[in-house]
Amino acid sequence: MKLDVSCMRYLTKDDYRMLQAIEMGMRNHELVPVELISRIAKLRHGGSHKILSTLLRYKLIAHANQSFNGYRLSYQGYDILALHTLLSRGVIQSVGSQIGIGKESDVFEAEDEHGNELVLKIHRLGRTSFRDVRSKRDYMQGKGRSNWLYMSRLAALKEFAFMQALYAHGFTTPIPIEHNRHIVAMSKVSGFPMSQIKSGSMEGAEEIFDASLDILKRLAQCGLVHCDFNEFNLMVNPERIVTLIDFPQMVSTNHSNAEEL
Repeated sequence: MKLDVSCMRYLTKDDYRMLQAIEMGMRNHELVPVELISRIAKLRHGGSHKILSTLLRYKLIAHANQSFNGYRLSYQGYDILALHTLLSRGVIQSVGSQIGIGKESDVFEAEDEHGNELVLKIHRLGRTSFRDVRSKRDYMQGKGRSNWLYMSRLAALKEFAFMQALYAHGFTTPIPIEHNRHIVAMSKVSGFPMSQIKSGSMEGAEEIFDASLDILKRLAQCGLVHCDFNEFNLMVNPERIVTLIDFPQMVSTNHSNAEEL
């Protein structure tokens, strides 16, 4: 999914208040009535319509005129809310090009105010190829009717928490920096995914294999199963250091399906 941040330079405080009001209303509504949006945002009813029109033009919200006049956030709108928060906290200064795309996330380069390179992982659960996510993720049990934005937020929260814990225990992971909503900010890892190495041309293959196996063993000793341990989630640098990425599917070794996973 394309990340378009050009509209951020034109959005006002009231625009962001309206986006946040719709976000809050979506906790209990699939489509949030205009009256409720105006009440949460504490804006005049007439003023609300003008702002909603602006947000619609930038495709930050979607509209459905069914039995009532209702709106919901789009992924684009959720992106803008999260990026606005990370920007206001000083976590990021700018967003660069896309460097990765997966079934359930997009990955972008970014920089902080000091020019340090970062990576933003934007969780996007609910893509067409990944509709069975509710049944595969333990943190979604009992939340069958939750919207995809909320599910993506939970995935980001879980990934950030695991990254913090693993990094604190000496695992080679990206440095966890911050998260907001469905976006996780982390350090940029040197190297490239193991999947990009052509078959038969990996230098130091035995050393890299041993390092990968050691990560699996240490995870098990900590009571964890990665669940997606493959060449797409292992980064290798010229010094043959293996860095583990992508943690939303991780479960405990006490999980009922741990042995199979």
